[in-house]
Amino acid sequence: MKILQHRDVLSIVLAGGMGERLYPLTRDRAKPAVPFGGRYRIVDFVLNNFVNSGLMKIKVLTQFKSNSLIEHLVRAWRLNPEIGQFVDPVPAQMRRGPHWFRGTADAVYQNLDLIFDEEPSQVCVFGGDHVYVMDVNPMLAFHEDGAHDLTISAFPVPIGEATRFGILEVDEQGRVTGFEEKPRAPREIPGAPGFALASMGNYIFRPKVLREALENDALQDTSHDFGRTIIPALLAGGASVFAYDFSLSRVPGDEEPAPYWRDIGTVDSYWEASMDLISVSPPLNLYNSKWALKSLSPHLPPAKFVFADAASGRTGIATDSMVADGCIVSGGTIHRSILFPRVRINSYSRVEECVLMDGVDVGRGARLRKVIADKGVKIPPRVEIGFDPENDRKRFHVSGGGVVVLPKGVVVPPA
Repeated sequence: MKILQHRDVLSIVLAGGMGERLYPLTRDRAKPAVPFGGRYRIVDFVLNNFVNSGLMKIKVLTQFKSNSLIEHLVRAWRLNPEIGQFVDPVPAQMRRGPHWFRGTADAVYQNLDLIFDEEPSQVCVFGGDHVYVMDVNPMLAFHEDGAHDLTISAFPVPIGEATRFGILEVDEQGRVTGFEEKPRAPREIPGAPGFALASMGNYIFRPKVLREALENDALQDTSHDFGRTIIPALLAGGASVFAYDFSLSRVPGDEEPAPYWRDIGTVDSYWEASMDLISVSPPLNLYNSKWALKSLSPHLPPAKFVFADAASGRTGIATDSMVADGCIVSGGTIHRSILFPRVRINSYSRVEECVLMDGVDVGRGARLRKVIADKGVKIPPRVEIGFDPENDRKRFHVSGGGVVVLPKGVVVPPA
C-alpha cells in the first residue's frame, strides 16, 4: 500500500494516564513515558504508527507527571512545521474551568479549540499506552468509504482477559450494536467461543460528530470517558458506529501471521511483552526496515563485551538478549534480558530474564533473575535478587508473577 501524507487529518494521542497498575515504574512518570524495548518509550509506538502512515499532524494530550514525557516528545519528535507537520505536546490547562481532565473525553473536550483550529476532515483519537504496530491507512479508508460517524479498532482477546477492556458487539457487517466497558461477564464473539471483541481505544471520528458528542457529554454528570459515556451515547442516538478488525491489519514488510497488540498495564504484562521481544521469532518485529521505529537516539559508542576467561567464568557474553548502545558487558553474563543504553555488567555477575534501564550498574558477582531495574539503579557486588521471593518482598516491590521491580533512587542493601 502506498503511504501518503494526509494533510487534513488530525491525530490526537491520549497520554495523560497515571498507569497505577504499572507502579512503581509510573511513580515518577506517566505510563506513556515508561521506557520499553531497549530504546523506546511506550508513546513512541503510537507516534510511529501515525508518522509511518503519513499522518503528520499530531497533538499529544498530557497531564499526570508529564515532564519526562514532554521532554521526550520535544527532543525525539521534531517534524517539519513549515510543511504542516508537527507533534505538539498539550499540557492540561484548565481551559473549561478550574479542574484538570476528568476523563479521556474531557481531555479532548477541553482542547476542542486547538483541535478545530486545524479544520480537520477526520479526527483520530488513539491511546498512548499500548505497544503495537499499525498502518492506520486501511482503518481510515474503511471509515471514509463507509461514511461512518465513528470507527473503533477492535481485536479478539481471550474471554478471561476481556474484563480489562471495552467489549464490542457487532453484526455481520461490522456495525457496532452494543458496547460495555470492562464487563464482569463479557459476551463472546459469535462463532468464536472463548473470545470477546475488545476495543483497542483507537477511534476515528467525523469532526462534527466528535464535537457534538463531547459538548453534549460536558453538560451531563458522567465520567466523561470515551468508553463509558461517549460510545454508549452515540449508539443510543443511532450514530453509524463500526468496528475495524485489527486482526486483519498488516504493515509494509510485515510477514507475521497475526498482528501484535499489547496493553502493558501491569508489571507482569510489561515483563512478558519485554520477553516477547527477545524470542527467536518475536511477535513484534522491531527490525522491519519498511516500518522503522523512531525514538530519541543519543550519540553513544557501540556496546562492548570484554574478557573471555572461560576457565574462571569471567566471560563477557550475552545470549538471547537485546543490548543497546553504550553498554559494557565486562566479564559478566546476560541471558534473555534487555539492556537499555549505558548499562554496565561487571565481572562474574549473571543477569537472567531482566530488563535493565538506562545507566543501571550491576556489581561484581551479583545475580539477578526476573528483575526490572529502573534508570540509574546500582546493584552492589554479590547481591542476589529474584531467587528468594519471601526475602525479596521484604526489601522490594514484587509483582503477582514474581517480577522484582527496583524503582529509580532505590538503595539496594549490600550483600
